[in-house]
Amino acid sequence: MPVEDDETLAEILDYDTIAVVGCSSTPGKAAHDVPKYLQSQGYRIVPVNPTTDEVLGERAYDSLADVEEDVDVVDVFRPSEEVAGIVEDAITRDDVTVVWTQLGIRDDEAARRAEDAGLLVVQDRCMKVEHRRLKT
Repeated sequence: MPVEDDETLAEILDYDTIAVVGCSSTPGKAAHDVPKYLQSQGYRIVPVNPTTDEVLGERAYDSLADVEEDVDVVDVFRPSEEVAGIVEDAITRDDVTVVWTQLGIRDDEAARRAEDAGLLVVQDRCMKVEHRRLKT
């Protein structure tokens, strides 16, 4: 079951490093503004975007598999059809604890695979909204 309770959501928001798959370099897009907000709140943002070298002053990686540093949470800003592949990449890493898909993004089958692999899953929620609601 994807995480729904506030206590677990708050615990997830205590993690430090977030790989943002689909992180955008375009201000005004949610995939830019949400990670920028999270960065301003002290999170380490690791952008994953194959079309740019840098986002928010951080090196951007082509894929989650290419990220060289440890990641706690994978925050997904890609279409629902791409979630399964991202989940597979997250499962193969030994550092990821949570897969979080943003508003409007969900793949129940991929979520089950992630949960079966021991990961926590949050679907169809905005990290910025939840952070403001639970941590400020």
